[in-house]
Amino acid sequence: MGIAGWRISFHLVGFISVVVGILVRLFAKDPRFIDNYGNVKEQPPQKPFRGEVRELLKEARAVVKVPSFQILVAQGVSGSFPWSSLSFTPMWLELIGFSHKTTALLLTLFNVALSIGGLFGGKMGDVLAKHFPNSGRIILSQISSGSAIPLAAILLLGLPDDPSTAAIHGLVLFIMGLTISWNGPATNNPIFAEIVPERARTSIYALDRSFESILASFAPPVVGILAQHVYGFKPIPKDSTGSQEIETDRENAAPLAKALYTAIGIPITICCFIYSFLYCTYPHDRDRAKMDALIDTELQRIDEIDYHPSDEESDKLQYFSKSDELHKKELTMIDIDYKVDERLDNDEKRLLPDQL
Repeated sequence: MGIAGWRISFHLVGFISVVVGILVRLFAKDPRFIDNYGNVKEQPPQKPFRGEVRELLKEARAVVKVPSFQILVAQGVSGSFPWSSLSFTPMWLELIGFSHKTTALLLTLFNVALSIGGLFGGKMGDVLAKHFPNSGRIILSQISSGSAIPLAAILLLGLPDDPSTAAIHGLVLFIMGLTISWNGPATNNPIFAEIVPERARTSIYALDRSFESILASFAPPVVGILAQHVYGFKPIPKDSTGSQEIETDRENAAPLAKALYTAIGIPITICCFIYSFLYCTYPHDRDRAKMDALIDTELQRIDEIDYHPSDEESDKLQYFSKSDELHKKELTMIDIDYKVDERLDNDEKRLLPDQL
């Protein structure tokens, strides 16, 4: 066709994104505006843009002060660094000698494993959260991040730089994808949902992603600097023959692998260590968020109560009020009569001795 493969991939992803956006617009419903019967509730009037921004900044300042949020952002910054470093994986595989087709197949296998691992991690996170509500999700995330250290060492440093080992590379990539993809669905996203107010979840998720993406964007330059200036990566000389280029590529595979492992191993170790602080902060922040949500719910229920009795109910209320008034009058008259009779009885008692 004469079109570069990466261009087709970009167009395909863009087309799928447009289709998904249209489907979301047509069929997705915000549960905050849906009642128990599936009907759309009356939405409050939209605030002006400046008011929305002011409210967002207010909520962001409040959430940033939550210790568990700070810990999750810190681990996310260090944990996103290795993922950004993996952008050099196709280059490393091709330097080993794998063809474009084999490289694409290996990366597809890795991405499929990431998807399956995400589903498995989310399910395991829910199971552990039921049995160990204060620590189950955190333990799972540390297992996931900790497993990346030995698996990346096997993949990048242990396996031979030989294009005939595609099956072994694929197996290690698949196992690695299954185990390192648990943090988001099993720990980070559920804990965010528990410690952040419901009305601010999407905004806070975006804030977290911005923090992580900004610092993780420095990972590829770091990998390049380490490979070239620390581990001896050599550019291909000009006017070199095909055999010389292949030989240089084989020699450069090892320095790039070492740079990749440095950019993966050190940040992921820091990420695994930072998760430990959640054992101290997460239970308290979760309980506080539950209490705040309960208070907000009760306040909303109080504000939404607007009772207007019908005509029949009004007649009944008037009837009962009149009955109460008549009953009170009867009690007053009986009390007066009783007091009069009591006074007469006392007078008679006083006259009796005189008559005797």
